[in-house]
Amino acid sequence: MAEQKIKIKESIYTTTISGGDKIALISNLHTMLASGIPILETVDSLLEDSKGGQKKLLQMMRQDLGQGQHMYVTLAKFPKIFDKVTVSIIKSAEESGTLDTALDDLRINIRKEIEFNDKIRSALIYPAFIFIVFILVMVVILVVVIPKIATVFSNLNVVLPLPTKILIFLSNALLTYTIQIVASFIIITGTIVYLFKKNRSIFVHVLTSLPLVSLLAQQIDLTRFTRSLYLLLTAGVPITVALELTQDVVIKKNIANAIKHAKNYVYSGKKLSEGFKDSKKDIPPIMIKIIEAGERSGSLDKSMLDVSEYLDYQVSGTLKMLTAMIEPIMLVGVGILVGGMMMSIIAPIYQMIGQVGVNH
Repeated sequence: MAEQKIKIKESIYTTTISGGDKIALISNLHTMLASGIPILETVDSLLEDSKGGQKKLLQMMRQDLGQGQHMYVTLAKFPKIFDKVTVSIIKSAEESGTLDTALDDLRINIRKEIEFNDKIRSALIYPAFIFIVFILVMVVILVVVIPKIATVFSNLNVVLPLPTKILIFLSNALLTYTIQIVASFIIITGTIVYLFKKNRSIFVHVLTSLPLVSLLAQQIDLTRFTRSLYLLLTAGVPITVALELTQDVVIKKNIANAIKHAKNYVYSGKKLSEGFKDSKKDIPPIMIKIIEAGERSGSLDKSMLDVSEYLDYQVSGTLKMLTAMIEPIMLVGVGILVGGMMMSIIAPIYQMIGQVGVNH
């Protein structure tokens, strides 16, 4: 019985749903609750057409609600679907009786987050495509072209330059040890994926330390931080608790430290903007000014929304700049590598033609 409970807990912990399903779930909950339908009836209605991870979530919610628990208790059991920020927003909204409003805000935020991730994914598609095409071209040259050329060179006893010898060696190795090479590639790829999942923070730290990527990662972190803080403050979560939670939504350590420093300022009775002024290297001056204006007018939550929209625009600009730089660099790099391979094939042929000309 105990083992069964552990398996159920592990199953819940690892349950995931797609971004589209998540939006649909939040939207349906908001629409039905805003229409005055009781929450238990709402969950029962949604359960009829649900499947997969969404069905597990709704079944657990039905069970918890039936035992007198709140919705946030269920959401907290699914960390792969709902982060601590979302759970805190729902908890605060349930306590203040504004659950339908909070669900609507979350729906908008999840949609923005998906759009945000799509921008980043789209920027990576072209470089990834170019890299895959290069690998395929290289494999075709090594498997199809080089063996035929190598046979000709072998019959003519031509002295080959080092690059050509390397290409012939790689071609022979690929054809002779195909299964071993493919197996090694799969093992290495699997190991990298496994290490990435186990030590993701190390990989992310290395990646986000690269010059241009570092700027983009910083802007992404600040966008997520300000958007999350806006949602938490709107839901009525105290600013100190909100700052504690938003430390977990950022990737870069310097941004997390800046948030922590600002949180300590707020704990001591000072303003959030004053805390961020000590981190001007990491926090844009315009962000500090907007926060300062929001504190003066008593609308800090709206100021955080303004900052997140501004930073979202900045991320789009940085992504366009990075894409514009990466595309020609990759094309030139691929051109040089493929051109070098072709020259390694053509050079001995020219050498043979030259020798024939001299002999005649």
